[in-house]
Amino acid sequence: MHRRILAGDRLVAAFLVGCVLFNYPLLSVFDRDAEVFEIPLIFAYVFAAWAAVIALTAWAVERRVK
Repeated sequence: MHRRILAGDRLVAAFLVGCVLFNYPLLSVFDRDAEVFEIPLIFAYVFAAWAAVIALTAWAVERRVK
């Protein structure tokens, strides 16, 4: 039971992190005329943030107790 509550708390935290990462003030920081590996900076940021939220969610769901 404790494991299920902890996983739920981690999923809520992942959701809140995603809300912060995809909110306007932080997105405007990366909206520049710069490129990363010939990809516009805003697209690289959105893809990296999206991958981070997916990884955080997977970690919260799949974590095993030793």
